[in-house]
Amino acid sequence: MLYAVYIQSVKTARVKRFLYWAGVCDVQWQFTSGWLKQARRCESPHFNARPEAEVSLLVIHNISLPAGCFGLPYIDALFQGCLDVQADASFACLADLQVSAHFLIRRDGEIVQYVSCDDRAWHAGLSSFQGRENCNDFAIGIELEGTDELAYTEQQYLQLDRLTRQLLQEYPLLSPERIVGHSDIAPGRKTDPGASFDWHRYLGGLAG
Repeated sequence: MLYAVYIQSVKTARVKRFLYWAGVCDVQWQFTSGWLKQARRCESPHFNARPEAEVSLLVIHNISLPAGCFGLPYIDALFQGCLDVQADASFACLADLQVSAHFLIRRDGEIVQYVSCDDRAWHAGLSSFQGRENCNDFAIGIELEGTDELAYTEQQYLQLDRLTRQLLQEYPLLSPERIVGHSDIAPGRKTDPGASFDWHRYLGGLAG
C-alpha cells in the first residue's frame, strides 16, 4: 500500500513539474549565466570553457540507460561522472567515459540541465558542420530520452519546441537552419536522434 502511494505521489509530482515547465502556469522562462531557471539543475564536471567561439549550432541527440529503459537515474549519473558500471552489464563500455550534454528532456517532459550553455559540454565528439570541426566548441547539445526506433513523446516535442525558441532568442547566431542531429555532424559514427524523430514536426513548428 505504501509503495502504491509512493508511486502515485511521484506521478503527481511529475505532472505538476510538466505543467510548470510547459508554461501552463504562465511562467516566463529565463536564462542566467547560461542556466535555464526552469530546468532541474544537475551540474556535470565534464565541461570546459568555449575557445572564443559563440554559440551557433544546436545538436539533437538521444540517450537511454540501459538502452530502451526510461526514467532511471543512470543518465544523470553518467553525466556527473558517478555511474556505477556494475549496475548493468551494458555499462561496462562506459567505464571512465567523460561525457555530458547541456540539456536532457525526459519522456515526461522534465528538462534537466548539466552544463551552462555558455560553457562547452562534451556531447558531439569527433564532428564537423559546414567544414568546421569540433562542434562542441560552438554547439549546444540537447539529449532526448529515447531511442532511434521508438517514437518520442508529446511532452518531449512540446518542451523541445519551447526550449529551442528560448535558445534562439538567447543566442542570436542560432537559427532553424543551424539545428542538426548528431548523425548529421558525425555521419557513419552516430545515428541519433534516429528515424523516430519527426524533423518535419519540430522544424515546422518553429516556423509557425
